Amino acid sequence: MTEMKDSLAFLPLGGTGEIGMNFNLYRMRLEGEEHWLAVDCGIGFSGNDTPEADILIADPTYIEEHAHKLCGLVITHAHEDHLGAVAYLWTRLKCPIYATPFAAAVLRRKLGEARLSNRVTIHVIRPASFFSVGPFDLQFIPVTHSVVEAQALALHTPFGLILHTGDWKLDPNPLIGPVTDLEALKELGKKGVLALIGDSTNALKEGPSRSESEVRDSLFKLIAGLKGRVAVTCFASNVARIETIALAAKAAGRQVMIVGRSLKNLEIAARECGYLTDVPYFLTEHDAQDVSDDNLLMIVTGSQGEPRSALSRIAADVHQTISLGEGDTVIYSSRVIPGNEHAVVNVQDNLTRRGVCVITDKDAFVHTSGHATSEDIRYLYSLVKPRYSIPTHGEWRHMTAHAALAHEAGSEVVLLEDGDILNLSPDKVEVVDTAPTGRWAVDAGRLLPLSGGVLAARRRMLFNGMVIASFAVDEEGYVIGEPRISAPGLLDDQDPINVRIRDEFAQAIDEIPDELRHDDYAFQDAARTALRHALGRKLQKRPQVDVHLLRV
Repeated sequence: MTEMKDSLAFLPLGGTGEIGMNFNLYRMRLEGEEHWLAVDCGIGFSGNDTPEADILIADPTYIEEHAHKLCGLVITHAHEDHLGAVAYLWTRLKCPIYATPFAAAVLRRKLGEARLSNRVTIHVIRPASFFSVGPFDLQFIPVTHSVVEAQALALHTPFGLILHTGDWKLDPNPLIGPVTDLEALKELGKKGVLALIGDSTNALKEGPSRSESEVRDSLFKLIAGLKGRVAVTCFASNVARIETIALAAKAAGRQVMIVGRSLKNLEIAARECGYLTDVPYFLTEHDAQDVSDDNLLMIVTGSQGEPRSALSRIAADVHQTISLGEGDTVIYSSRVIPGNEHAVVNVQDNLTRRGVCVITDKDAFVHTSGHATSEDIRYLYSLVKPRYSIPTHGEWRHMTAHAALAHEAGSEVVLLEDGDILNLSPDKVEVVDTAPTGRWAVDAGRLLPLSGGVLAARRRMLFNGMVIASFAVDEEGYVIGEPRISAPGLLDDQDPINVRIRDEFAQAIDEIPDELRHDDYAFQDAARTALRHALGRKLQKRPQVDVHLLRV
């Protein structure tokens, strides 16, 4: 067996070349021993290309096979695309978790819902701290983002200094939490940074980032001039935005009700960690029943058009307790995550149909991104001066824009895809291997491969429909009566095509050889083939088919 050379490698399993599902790994080989570190473990949301699933996660199979060498999982911040998959994957990873107080508070609630609270060790790391995970010497560096306590992660290794930025931006007045620690980043630059592995999400946007304080000023003015019921939807984890909306409501003489489980969980975690101290406790749906329309503001989940969210149900007029209509206003204090455009527009159309005034960032300054713009990225590179740049966290158009900025700053760029294993050492930074990757769907608590049989069948049913045939046979295998054909989503029962398919199917099963009629499995298989042929000639589609045989 060949002895392993000491080395450091980076492996993204999710979040590189896509939005969401951030799941990154570092591998250190020292004195013949292999050690792994995971950084973030997030979910992705279904888009138009994956209508058969709601929540997606990166395939963990590769690191699951190395789980006994996994020293720990570090969470950079409390967004769903960075920690939302932990509750689904921890039983496969079984490693300790390292997170700031706020991220830990959010995570504990998720683990509690998954009945994992007593099994998972969470080490709470203060922002701006140095700590070790196995042989990895790590440093949290506070950065501004649209969630409190976001941290960049510096890896101080024998092979060089690596800066993993996480999600970040520059904001001179983020309202809650510190500004990005430029001095700490500058100090890293002085020591010499081998590689910067960085957020690319907003690299296409020119100019500096807009400040969260500017959004506060704008929302105060906007909400003060509104009448009727007002609902604001935003990302539940944006504590500064929640505080802004609540304070703007108070200034306008409105009380605040929160609607949606994720918002309620966010409030508990935020107050537990010492945030929202200047905001009165929010009303519940029961408390708000006696508040007049002009004195109520609702903060509502569902900014991304999630079908089961509170806002989607309100827009469809199927919410149990809340309705909106003529004279009411909904403010989208959020951006649309790529892939969710159709779902968001559908909700907005439903609201507009009901007479609701919908205000988005196209109509007023009601949102600013938590991600670094091109000017922010240029400034970061001027401080850190990395020898190599590895753009991550974004689609390819974002990563190539980040790459151009890094090249302009004098860094050598390496563009990766999920599954690429990148050797990191001063003398050789190159892709040396690949790991199997993929996407899994969270389906009613189960984890299913997106390319597996269950979801492949669902995808076929979604686009081509499903046809079920049933028929009865006697002991000798001859058909009794007429078969029944059910094709929900394809054909009505009395559709003439349905009748012709039934007749052709009946004739086909009459012609099945006698030797197959005594074996139910062989008979059903032959009947499925006959049904497919009948459907193909009549529908020019390939629906999912099933046959039920009853022997009497």
